[in-house]
Amino acid sequence: MEKTMSDQKTQQGVSARLMETLLAQNLVSREELEKAVELQRERGGSLSRWLVELKLVDAKTLAGALSRILQIPTISLAKLELDRQLMEVIPRSMAHHHQIVPVSRIGQQLTLAMADPLNILTLDHVGQTTGLTLVPLITTQEEIQEALHRLYGDDMKETLAELKGSAGQELGGSLELLAETDAAPQESAENLIRLTQESPIVRVTNSVLAQGAALKASDILVEPFEKKLRIRYRVDGVFREGESPPVSLYAGIVSRIKVMANLNITEHRLPQDGRIKFSTGGRDVDYRVSVMPSYYGEKVCLRILDKAQAMLDIDSLGFDPKPLKALKDAVMHPHGMVLITGPTGSGKTTSMYSLLKLVDRPDKNLVTIEDPVEFDLPGINQVSVRPEIGLTFAAGLRSILRQDPNVIMVGEIRDDETADIAVKAALTGHLVLSTLHTNDAIGAVARLANMGIDPYLIASSLLLVGAQRLPRTVCLRCREPVHPSREMAEQLGLPADGHYMRGKGCPHCRGTGLAGRVGLLEAIPLTAALRPCIEKGVSSVKLREAVCGLGLLSLRDYAVSKAAAGMIPLEEIARTTVGHQD
Repeated sequence: MEKTMSDQKTQQGVSARLMETLLAQNLVSREELEKAVELQRERGGSLSRWLVELKLVDAKTLAGALSRILQIPTISLAKLELDRQLMEVIPRSMAHHHQIVPVSRIGQQLTLAMADPLNILTLDHVGQTTGLTLVPLITTQEEIQEALHRLYGDDMKETLAELKGSAGQELGGSLELLAETDAAPQESAENLIRLTQESPIVRVTNSVLAQGAALKASDILVEPFEKKLRIRYRVDGVFREGESPPVSLYAGIVSRIKVMANLNITEHRLPQDGRIKFSTGGRDVDYRVSVMPSYYGEKVCLRILDKAQAMLDIDSLGFDPKPLKALKDAVMHPHGMVLITGPTGSGKTTSMYSLLKLVDRPDKNLVTIEDPVEFDLPGINQVSVRPEIGLTFAAGLRSILRQDPNVIMVGEIRDDETADIAVKAALTGHLVLSTLHTNDAIGAVARLANMGIDPYLIASSLLLVGAQRLPRTVCLRCREPVHPSREMAEQLGLPADGHYMRGKGCPHCRGTGLAGRVGLLEAIPLTAALRPCIEKGVSSVKLREAVCGLGLLSLRDYAVSKAAAGMIPLEEIARTTVGHQD
């Protein structure tokens, strides 16, 4: 107990000195530091982690500051040749769980690279397990991930290689059933339960979940076909195929996922939804599970809800200053409606949560209705729809209005009834935030009219409509200049004197030339000049002309601007946006 209290005091002392150092060197402002400290209190973890996650301090700069405070040297793992014999001392599971990389061993002394040298629990556990004296070195989390991949390889590949010759024997005759009969055999409940408890099935399933989190994927698809089981990961908005297990493991993997999500493993004909909490890489990650019957069996979609990746700070999403200011000004109104549009995966939910965080104050009553609730927001009342018992968006919204809310967030306006109630709520003293699936911001007006909302009510209730996209960004480690052809420049409307970048491909970006995404926002405030156009029910083309006349830029304009700044490649302009001429 005394040692634990002493460790906590040491960590608090170092955190205080780190904050003093960052402020003294003007690396962060006091307001930014308070924001990181607040997130640390709410979600746990180290202060260093949140400073980097919020992009307030560069990871290498922070590592240097910690090194000076703790008198612990830093190390660069990028070009270091790692000793594979140390895998016997620090096994894969321990390295990944604690996020450590063994660097060298001299006698009874083991040198470790770690991003958080203040993690006393990690040092104690590794020291007791190995029986060695530990010497920590400081590096960045990004270098830790790359080094783990280089040293230990792809966990899925190795797992499948180990199982290749033994899976059939370990799992008995149940593995042959899928190959010899129909693609979606109806296993007995006893066989399915036994399958989910077998070591190979557990290892492969865990590898699939861990790989998705390691790739920072937003979704994992498990798709059965006649002679193949395909695993795909959506990374930066685009699916990429991963290492696929043998089709003979299909029944066990799907059943294992169902067990983890508390679903009925014997139900194969109806869709099912559930949730999994899985620990990987030293953090807890939530997976929203959707199981749907398909021709060759049950297809599984796992939406990854990683709280470490969900930054609820509207200023850190990468939006351009002008539309961001318009959006922030709109949500400061006491009543009215703000709509964000875009396709699935364009970041609408994250923007909604960030706006709620922005307007949340003790004197306001904030309520959300979502399908489902993705992240827990402290201090905000969140309701999850349950259509099977009659709790739809419309029914929930009707009930919320009796709770005297100031701000209401509707996850998505899907039907006429929800649209009607949301608009009336906006007209009766409530601030309503919601999303729509339309191609652009202007399309939101036409969509509401199509849902039966009178044009004059649309004009009276709307404060702002926005459209959002998440183009992929150029990898900073392998970027190089590129000159577009005349045809491409004309097609995308690029400035003749623009300077553009692309990624060549490197280990950091896994050969894609792309790393991460940035937000694009088109924001159209409903000004006095636009409201008469909406009231008259003018076409989307005419409304777009009126918007352009006010000097408001489109998604394509902002994408071209980011490409000219070297942030996104030219291909992302065409992939994520459409020009007016198109």
